[in-house]
Amino acid sequence: MNYRRLGRTGLKVSEISLGSWLTYGNSVDDGTAAKTIAQAYELGINFFDTANVYMRGKAEEVVGEALRGYARESYVIATKVYGDMGSGPNDRGLSRKHILEQANASLKRLGLDYVDIYYCHRFDPDTPVDETLRTLEDLVRSGKVLYVGVSEWTAAQMQEALQVADKYLLDRIVVNQPQYHMFHRAIEKEIIPLGERNGISQVVFSPLAQGVLTGKYSSGEAGKPQGSRALDASSNMYIGGYLSDWHLSRVEQLKGVAEELGYSVAQLAIAWVLRQPNVASALVGASRPEQIVENSKASELKLTDELISRIDTILAD
Repeated sequence: MNYRRLGRTGLKVSEISLGSWLTYGNSVDDGTAAKTIAQAYELGINFFDTANVYMRGKAEEVVGEALRGYARESYVIATKVYGDMGSGPNDRGLSRKHILEQANASLKRLGLDYVDIYYCHRFDPDTPVDETLRTLEDLVRSGKVLYVGVSEWTAAQMQEALQVADKYLLDRIVVNQPQYHMFHRAIEKEIIPLGERNGISQVVFSPLAQGVLTGKYSSGEAGKPQGSRALDASSNMYIGGYLSDWHLSRVEQLKGVAEELGYSVAQLAIAWVLRQPNVASALVGASRPEQIVENSKASELKLTDELISRIDTILAD
């Protein structure tokens, strides 16, 4: 496993990280989740991601329990705040009240004294950015949070956060968590350049386009294997748009490129994401230990300019 610096910090994270969205505490039983996390750790993955809203805290509990047997200094854990955690008017957002309450609740569920990275899961238009950043600064100063990040913020929103932090001498954000894969490249235009200028890494989620870039799907109902995400009502709400004939035909062409290299199309897709120096880690999901074994091998695959050009041609066709 290879490691990269997170933004302008000295923190090093594994190029492959393991997430818990739509899986742990949901479609994957706790025992299998624990085995998968243990397998990831043994492979050298030191970066684990969760959020308070993933099954209303259940995912945090599963991840925290699975990591309890390992030395705290040996892994990096991230969680998030913003989404609905109740029905009250202050049970969501990035107000001081909600952030402090949810930070403490997340630490309790995880069984930890601190989290390495605390993300603002979305931008909150109802809360001044300085209120949010001052609250996060207090969490950093108290030792409950080491680094601050955002997820799915626009370039303009991130720029505002940087300006506010500089104005009031607050901790800057050092990481952003956006969606990024071969079929969704929006961050290349503004987000990555902004990150490169300001020392903000990308930790990208869904590098396999919800599993479509594993190559296990083909056209028609028969092309959706039993047990796959496409047939799981609890976790398939985001995959439909990538099951079109256009997308699936591109996956078939990419399979050919991967086979020439001696790798799987999933490994090729993750390596393609990691071709970006501004990407610190590719965040993958895994419902079984063997899946994280497969995905982790992408860290050893380095794409040449010629291969990247071939892939771009396939994707642009």
